[in-house]
Amino acid sequence: MASLLNSVPSIKLSNFNYNNPLRSSQISFSLSRRRLVVRATETEKEAKAQAPDKAPAAGGSSINQILGIKGAKQETEKWKIRVQLTKPVTWPPLIWGVVCGAAASGNFHWTPEDVAKSIVCMLMSGPFLTGYTQTINDWYDREIDAINEPYRPIPSGAISEQEVITQIWVLLLGGLGLAGILDVWAGHDFPVIFYLALGGSLLSYIYSAPPLKLKQNGWIGNFALGASYISLPWWAGQALFGTLTPDVIVLTLLYSIAGLGIAIVNDFKSIEGDRAMGLQSLPVAFGSEAAKWICVGAIDITQISVAGYLLGAGKPYYAFALLGLIAPQVFFQFKYFLKDPVKYDVKYQASAQPFLILGLLVTALATSH
Repeated sequence: MASLLNSVPSIKLSNFNYNNPLRSSQISFSLSRRRLVVRATETEKEAKAQAPDKAPAAGGSSINQILGIKGAKQETEKWKIRVQLTKPVTWPPLIWGVVCGAAASGNFHWTPEDVAKSIVCMLMSGPFLTGYTQTINDWYDREIDAINEPYRPIPSGAISEQEVITQIWVLLLGGLGLAGILDVWAGHDFPVIFYLALGGSLLSYIYSAPPLKLKQNGWIGNFALGASYISLPWWAGQALFGTLTPDVIVLTLLYSIAGLGIAIVNDFKSIEGDRAMGLQSLPVAFGSEAAKWICVGAIDITQISVAGYLLGAGKPYYAFALLGLIAPQVFFQFKYFLKDPVKYDVKYQASAQPFLILGLLVTALATSH
């Protein structure tokens, strides 16, 4: 609209005869219109500055595209688009969860068979079931993404609806199939891994899909997400090589509160779309400033509580090691996240999360001894 207005007064000014004083009234009108145009243009620039994610950066990154993160290059090759929908950048926490579960079991050995079992479990947890989760989430978020990130594969039309639905089913059935194979391989009388995979898949569905759509509530949705990323792969890895115990179940569910905090980090970039669609994410419900502190509090207090549990259980070395890993996370929270959770979300997660997942391994090793 501003550009249309801009063309009109520009023509008048260029045709104006500055030597003819009889046209002074036209000067006043044209300059007035020009000022209006300048203000409109500045408003547009301001709006664009506040919404940097509305369009992909020129010459986006191919690596970002494959990983499924912002700043991605626009692709037309279907296999790359399919991989992008699964968001491989989200796989490592699930794969690490399997490692932690195997370590917590105390029965993992560096034999070819145990390594092969763990790799299959990682494939189930990461590419298949996390890929399923991310794809179905993008499917049910297509209307929100049309507001927040209209260039993403589904709202942009880069992949058809039928192709997305086919991908969802292939990943789901593939993941459940691998879970069944692992139960047989581990010699389970009860298919515990299959039921964990089935339960996690159901949780992923009700997280994203109506009528429940757990993500509509910031607390419930983010805790469900945290449990999916921390507890479920840990349980699968431990069940594959050992036995799940009640204390480990409680401890990992407690750790899932830290996962809730991690999930909140991703909510800040979607405030506009979440508000428009009536989703009560924590940044929408409490405002960005309060949500920042809820986020870091959930992450830090949870880990401090786990360190206290380990100290009380007579494992002081593990407790102090965990506390040592919390310190750099707090540093990066103040350096990046608390300054600007939208601008620095990727830097913060890349800097702080390695210490959090190392803390998970420390806790897993503590429970195995």
